[in-house]
Amino acid sequence: MSDILISRDELNFLLWDWLRLEDMFDGSGEGIDRVMAEEILDLSERLAAEAFLSHYKESDRQEPYMDADGAHALPAIGAALRRYAELGLFSASFSSDVGGMGLPGLLANASFAQFLAANVATAAYPMLTIANARLITTFGSAAQIETFALPQIAGRWFGTMCLSEPQAGSNLADIATRAVPDGSEELGARYRLTGHKMWISGGDHDLADNIVHLVLAKVPDAQGRPVPGTKGISLFIVPRALPDGDRNDIAIAGLNHKMGYRGTTNCLMNLGEGVHRPGGAAGAIGWMVGEPGQGLPQMFRMMNEARIGVGLGAAALGYRGYRLAVRYAQARVQGRPPGATDPAAPIIEHPDVKDMLLAAKCYAEGALALVLYCARLSDEAARGDEDAEALLGLLTPIAKTWASEWGLAANDIAIQVHGGYGYTRDFDVEQLWRDNRLNPIHEGTTGIQSLDFVGRKLLRDHGAALALLRARVADTCRRAQSSLPEQAVMLAAWWDRLSDAYDVLAAYGPEAAAVHATSVLRAFGHGVSGWLWLDRALLCIGTPDDPFRGGKLWASRYFMERELPRIDAWLRPVESGSDLLATLPSSFI
Repeated sequence: MSDILISRDELNFLLWDWLRLEDMFDGSGEGIDRVMAEEILDLSERLAAEAFLSHYKESDRQEPYMDADGAHALPAIGAALRRYAELGLFSASFSSDVGGMGLPGLLANASFAQFLAANVATAAYPMLTIANARLITTFGSAAQIETFALPQIAGRWFGTMCLSEPQAGSNLADIATRAVPDGSEELGARYRLTGHKMWISGGDHDLADNIVHLVLAKVPDAQGRPVPGTKGISLFIVPRALPDGDRNDIAIAGLNHKMGYRGTTNCLMNLGEGVHRPGGAAGAIGWMVGEPGQGLPQMFRMMNEARIGVGLGAAALGYRGYRLAVRYAQARVQGRPPGATDPAAPIIEHPDVKDMLLAAKCYAEGALALVLYCARLSDEAARGDEDAEALLGLLTPIAKTWASEWGLAANDIAIQVHGGYGYTRDFDVEQLWRDNRLNPIHEGTTGIQSLDFVGRKLLRDHGAALALLRARVADTCRRAQSSLPEQAVMLAAWWDRLSDAYDVLAAYGPEAAAVHATSVLRAFGHGVSGWLWLDRALLCIGTPDDPFRGGKLWASRYFMERELPRIDAWLRPVESGSDLLATLPSSFI
């Protein structure tokens, strides 16, 4: 079992030198300072290694199972999460008003990254629970917060998000789950829900006393028909156990057995089949959150937090795989590099391995930096910074997609560096790849994120958020002109190309723009990562011989020379107006 997680040197560099975490302490009212922050990071690293990493392999081998009592997960997962709750980490990013620690989101995410790196399947339970509780504290009534959010913030109950259905998938306008009015009480308007939900992570298990489901459903109109489209969708709190202790009318129809994240139960859930009849009537009891028809905007709050969480998990998995590959390459002696006279050398001396490891470094460290930068923007937006809020909106689909695709690429490289050992279960890199392969699908596929990025983020505000981003890129290039002039010129040129591509895209109709959305998202993702690499490299100019900081200078150069040119391949079809994908008959595929 490897003890490698996320280097504290890396976190310290990102948090203190680059993102200036201490700025987020001012005026917080929660008594957070650097000493306390360092203690939390120390605690997180120890607990992640002791309680999460220790059952990483076991939770992969012993998957959840079902019997008449429901779904069951590995007991070690429950033990780890109880320790996590006892130390108050479920509450880390919540204010003291609801029993939280009041940590800035940047610090809370840096803490959580260690747990994601150690065991992403176990960490998925608090990730979903925290996002669930945040939505209820944001949109729920005082009674709903006290009854359903506070137990989650304390780590006694867990939470889920229930969006997808077998027939609807990502197209939420087609969901068929119905919510019929059933009176009103202190918890709000009560409904009886019937329907089927699919791919529900943490949907059922024996790890907590209760599970609070946030369910999207449609309230029928006066004629008893569901309102078409997304405007008819409302959001409901549907707990597994009701406040009076009765079991709600929720049945688990089956478990999905995934290639990774195997310790996380993933369920097909049936609501209102009469298996359990609270109050003698069929239908799962739920309480509407907020106003009717606002379910999707409310759920997007949870989904956006989850998208950043998925990106963080992908970055953590890619980072751990990269570090394992470096350690293996340092120890594995095989062959002679070109021009070497020694009989053998560690494979890290071979140019091809250097190439792979430097690429993995760019992807893994770049993904972690990108997601934590978004966490900093989230903190700024919470303080009323409108520019930060606009930038966060623009960068969220990039953070989710770039981290999940290129973090996975780092894991793929880690297997290659390990050679034949890499695809055996004796080495962690095989499992890390399987775990990370799920993240390009979690919380919306790359294609879904691309449509969001182009349609809602780039074009809807006519490039206003992009202009803010361009100004920050230009500032980095200006500051790099004297110390890293070649990299500054390269980055500025590629961003001119990206801006020109936006102009071309804006001239297209919505359908044509959608055809090129994925290529555009990938191009902008590399452009953003290149910018952040140069921005961090500027902090390392004075110490080029230091292995840690000097390594970042080499990585930044590598990204400019070897990675940014990929943008050309992604943008050429956009710039030429290629109709290949629009006109290709599906029967010819």
